Amino acid sequence: MYDLDTRKRALTLVAQGRSLNSVSKQTGISRWCLRAWQQRLQPSRRCATTCERCSSPPRPPADLAAYSYLLGLYLGDGCISALARTHMLRVACADAWPGLIAACEQAMRLVRPENKVFRVQRVGCVNVTAYSNHWPCLFPQHGPGKKHERHIALEPWQQEIVDAYPWELIRGLVHSDGCRITNWTTRMVGGQRKRYEYPRYFFANKSADILNLYCRTLDQVGVEWKVTRRGTVPYNISVARRASVELMDVHVGAKH
Repeated sequence: MYDLDTRKRALTLVAQGRSLNSVSKQTGISRWCLRAWQQRLQPSRRCATTCERCSSPPRPPADLAAYSYLLGLYLGDGCISALARTHMLRVACADAWPGLIAACEQAMRLVRPENKVFRVQRVGCVNVTAYSNHWPCLFPQHGPGKKHERHIALEPWQQEIVDAYPWELIRGLVHSDGCRITNWTTRMVGGQRKRYEYPRYFFANKSADILNLYCRTLDQVGVEWKVTRRGTVPYNISVARRASVELMDVHVGAKH
């Protein structure tokens, strides 16, 4: 017999993405017991959760700014996986950016306060993860296959949120698939070669639809951009004009 605390500790390990087999080996609890506990302890909590998109009539998420940011992260480095009884959202964040990991976790908590958020350590990155039946409701871009191999388009209600919080979407996209770098060049001035440095932003994604969404949103906030191509395929969006970089610095900034 196991007490309730023991059961909860074991189920927490399972909720972090561990397999029943690995949790069983670590705790000495049989997989049969773990599976039975899942069925007994979790359904009541799941049934109590609410979803703005499932309500009648559907409503926008409670925290629109957090949703717009999380949407950008999801379109960049996120995915939704269907499990036996629920769905899992995970966003991969490099270990080099602890501030990004914290911001991603906070956004998930604000968008789905009913659900727990976990950090699952992987080689070189952390998967910020949360389980909910309602992730496909909140991110209808979910589907089979890779994002760049299927059509990605925002629903009208999502576009309304992006229109209201464009910088949050841009920040999420840049924090996932973009960067702020410092370029340099040299020039002859008065017979001496001098080095000049200037910052710029890059955003790269294989999905033409996501690139177009990023560029449209940059247009909305008055940021000038240029596209570079791999052959005939658009791949990288560059922001290098001083005024536009200054705008990006105010609202986006470098990852940390």
